[in-house]
Amino acid sequence: MEAAGEPGNLAGVRHIILVLSGKGGVGKSTISTELALALRHAGKKVGILDVDLCGPSIPRMLQVQGKAVHQCDSGWVPVFVDQEQSISLMSVGFLLEKPDEAVVWRGPKKNALIKQFVSDVAWGQLDYLVVDTPPGTSDEHMAVVDTLRPYSPLGALVVTTPQAVSVGDVRRELTFCKKVGLRVIGVVENMSGFVCPHCAECTNVFSRGGGEELARHAGVPFLGSVPLDPELTRSLEEGRDFIQGFPESPAFPALSCIAQKILNEAPVGLS
Repeated sequence: MEAAGEPGNLAGVRHIILVLSGKGGVGKSTISTELALALRHAGKKVGILDVDLCGPSIPRMLQVQGKAVHQCDSGWVPVFVDQEQSISLMSVGFLLEKPDEAVVWRGPKKNALIKQFVSDVAWGQLDYLVVDTPPGTSDEHMAVVDTLRPYSPLGALVVTTPQAVSVGDVRRELTFCKKVGLRVIGVVENMSGFVCPHCAECTNVFSRGGGEELARHAGVPFLGSVPLDPELTRSLEEGRDFIQGFPESPAFPALSCIAQKILNEAPVGLS
C-alpha cells in the first residue's frame, strides 16, 4: 500500500476502510468500533483513526478515555486498547485537556490535524485501518480522502438508518464517493428494528429496508442490517467487547456477517 514518494507511517497498513454517512446519529462510531472488534476476533491487527473531531466518542466506547498519547521517533504512538496490542486507536479525544472541552476550529485547522493524523501516527504493521468520519461531505471528508488517496483505500462503508430522511441524506454521501473516486464497499443499515430484551421480538421502530433499497438503486452491495439491541448499547457504554460477550444477541450475526464481507473484499493474498 505504500505510495511512491510517500513512505510515511501508513506503509505497514495493508487495507484502509472509511466509515461514512451523510447523516449524523446513524451509528458510524458504533459500526466502526464493532467492525474493529470483529476483525480483531478474526485474527487481524486493527487500527482505528477517529477523525470525528467535534464528537470523538470511540475512546469512551473502548474504555480508553483519558489515556495519554506519547511521542516516538516516527511521531505519535496510538493508544492500544488491549494487552495484546491488536487494536490501536488515535483520536482528538486524547489531545484535549478536559473531556468536555469543545473543539471550536475552522476548516483549515481541522484539515491540518487530519493530515497530521495520517502522516504522524506510528501505526506499525496493521491488517486494517478503520477511519471513523464525521457526518457530511465537507472539508474534513475531502481532507481525509485526499490525504489517504496515495495509499489506495479499500473503499468506503456507508452507514444509514432505515427511515427516508436518513436514506435521503446518505444518498448524497454515495454521490460524494462517486465524485471523489472513492469505491463503495457497501451500505449498512443500522438501528434496523428494536429487539425486545424479554421476548426477542423485533419491532421496526424506524421502518425497515431503506438501506437495502438505497444500495439497490445505487448499484452497490448491501452488507446487512444491524438491529437496535440494549446489550449492544450497554456494551458500548461500559466499554465491553460485544463481539466476545454477547454471541447470542441478534446483532451479533449481523455484525459478524458484515466483518466477513469486509474480509472477503481484501485482494487474494493480501488478507
